[in-house]
Amino acid sequence: MAEPHVVVIGAGIGGLAAAIRVAAQGIRVTLLERSGYPGGKMREVQVAGAQIDSGPTVVTMRWVFDDLFAAAGARLDDYLSLRPVEVLARHAWSEDERLDLYTDIDRSAEAIGDFAGAEQARLFRAFCARASDMYRTLEHAFIQLAEPTPLSLVLDSGLIPVARLKPYSTLWQDLGRFFPDPRLRQLFGRYATYVGSSPFRAPPTLGIVAHVEQAGVWSVDGGIHQLPKACAALAKERGVKLCYHSGVREILVERKRVVGVQLETGEHIQADAVLCNADVAALSAGSFGAAARRAVSAHPRSARSLSAVTFCVNAKTHGFPLVRHNVFFCRDYAEEFNAIFGRGELPREPTVYVCAQDRNDDSEVQGPERLLCLVNAPARGDIKPFTSEEIEQCEEQTFNLLRRCGLRADISPERRVITTPTEFERMFPATGGALYGRTSHGWRGPFSRSAARSRLAGLYLAGGSVHPGPGVPMAAISGRLAAEAILKDLT
Repeated sequence: MAEPHVVVIGAGIGGLAAAIRVAAQGIRVTLLERSGYPGGKMREVQVAGAQIDSGPTVVTMRWVFDDLFAAAGARLDDYLSLRPVEVLARHAWSEDERLDLYTDIDRSAEAIGDFAGAEQARLFRAFCARASDMYRTLEHAFIQLAEPTPLSLVLDSGLIPVARLKPYSTLWQDLGRFFPDPRLRQLFGRYATYVGSSPFRAPPTLGIVAHVEQAGVWSVDGGIHQLPKACAALAKERGVKLCYHSGVREILVERKRVVGVQLETGEHIQADAVLCNADVAALSAGSFGAAARRAVSAHPRSARSLSAVTFCVNAKTHGFPLVRHNVFFCRDYAEEFNAIFGRGELPREPTVYVCAQDRNDDSEVQGPERLLCLVNAPARGDIKPFTSEEIEQCEEQTFNLLRRCGLRADISPERRVITTPTEFERMFPATGGALYGRTSHGWRGPFSRSAARSRLAGLYLAGGSVHPGPGVPMAAISGRLAAEAILKDLT
C-alpha cells in the first residue's frame, strides 16, 4: 500500500501546526504557500528601513505551543525566545485619564482602585473570578472538542455551569454588572474585538479573555513573525516539504472525494487528504473550485467579522509615555460599532490600538520608533472600497484622538504605510478584508464556525475562521484538531 500523502494549503499557524503533527507520525506532508514566507496574517511591513509587525503582536496560551513542539519531540525554547509581559496595556481616555492593566490581578486591582475607587476594584476581582469560572466551563467542552454543540456543552459541563455563562445576554450587558464606571466597561468590552465582533452583540463568554491574559502574555524576541518561522523550521526538520510561491488554483475532486490539488502553474499534486488553511469564505466563494465550494456552508457578507485600517509608522513620538501595548478610547463606543456593523462605515472617532514595538514595560526610545496603529473597520474591501478621501479622514481622526490623549508623532508620508480593507481583501480573497472569519454575534455565534472535517471526504479545515476561532493559539488548536481528524481517517 502506498504511503499516504497529505497536502496542506497555507502556511498560517493552523496549517503549520497540522503539518507538524501529521509529519511527526511519519506521514508524507507537502505544505503549499502562495506567498514567500510562513505566518499568514503574521506579516511584516517595511517603513523607512524598519520592519514592523502588522498582525498579531503577542503570544498567549503558551502551553499550546509548548505542546505542539513536544508532539514533534522538540522544545519551543530551543527555537524561540519568549519574554513574559507584565503590563498588558496602557489605556487612555484623555490626557488626564490613564490606566494600566497587568498580568497580576492584585496590581490591576490596585490600579483600578486608584483610577475608579475601591468598590470598582472589588467588582473587578469578582469579574476575574467569573472569567476563570467561564474558562473552566469552556476549556474542554468547547475549545478542545472538535465539533461542540450547545447540547454537548451542557452534557460535558452540566446545566448549571452553562446557565452561569448567561448565553442569551451580551458581553456589554454582562459587563454592566461588574463595571459601573463606563470607562472600564468600555475597556473590557474591547475583548469582543479580539474575535472581530461587537461587544454589543457578542456573548458574555468572551470575558474569558481576562483569564487568558492573566495566565500569561509573552512577547517574541525579534518580532512575532519569528513564531511561524520557528514552526516552519520544525516542520522542515520533521520532513514536511515546504513550497513557497505555490498558489493553489483548485482542489481536485473525483467521485465526491478529494484527490489532490492543481497549482496556479497548472501542476497537479495527488493527495490522500487536503487541509485548507485559507479563510472558509474563500472556499464557499469558489476560490478553490466549484466542487470544493460545496464542502462548507455559505458565508454571508452579513456574518463577516471586523476588518481594519492600519498605519505602520516609523517616527519620533512625544508626550504620551508609551508601553508596548496602548489603547486610546473614543468618546462614544456604541456609535463606533453602530457605524461599523450597522451602517458599514468607518467610525467618526475610532478607538485606536497602538503597538509600540521598540518598547517594553518601562523603556524609553530615543529617535524614531516603530508603531502599529490599528482602528476597526467594516469588511467591505471587495464590494465598496473606501475612497482616498475616506481614508484620509480616518487618518486625521485617528491621530486627532491620539493627540487628544497626549500622544504626538512626527509623521511624514514616507514614514507611514496604510493598509485598508481593500488590501486585506487582496491578501485574503473573498473576505472583504475580514480578519477573524465570522463574527461571534449571538449565542449561536461561537458554534457557527466550520469544524475540522468539511462536508467533502478528504478535505479538512484549519485556521482562524475555523473552530475554535481567531487568535494565534486558537489557530494552533484548530491545526491540532485537523491533524487528529486526518490521522484517524488515514490510519
